[in-house]
Amino acid sequence: MTVEAARTAAVAFISCPLDYCNSLLYGLPDTLVRKLQSVQNATARLITGTRRRDHITPVLRDLHWLPIRERTKFKVACLVHQSLSGQAPLYLTDDCCLVSDSTQRSLRSADVPTCVVPRILSSYGDRTFAAAGPRLWNSLPVQLRNPDITYRLFRRQLKGHLFREA
Repeated sequence: MTVEAARTAAVAFISCPLDYCNSLLYGLPDTLVRKLQSVQNATARLITGTRRRDHITPVLRDLHWLPIRERTKFKVACLVHQSLSGQAPLYLTDDCCLVSDSTQRSLRSADVPTCVVPRILSSYGDRTFAAAGPRLWNSLPVQLRNPDITYRLFRRQLKGHLFREA
């Protein structure tokens, strides 16, 4: 099997299921994320023929794959960008609003695109999109938090930022 055929098969059977609904994985404990990360690492090793004792980070970079935790951040941040730019369904759009849109008074923070983060009193509630999405959006660099840039450009810049962060 050629490397390209192995990569296509691995993406179809392993990466796609890892990406399916991976925004639900945001905020999971490290023990559960490590299990998923080991699946991704094994897939990368299978594709490239890397030995188990070799370091996996350069292999993931060569494949242009984000680690699992960063993949979930990527998905949630993309959903927030779509909801702020009006491209997401209403049930997501209602959960994200900018500080500048939600207040009648002029605030200093209205100059920077910052989302309103609701108060949540449980650890499960902190993982909901309504709380986790705005919190993640506010943690991004200011140049990324522009809902007016195109979705394609946002994704490219966000992936570069998450690669540098990982």
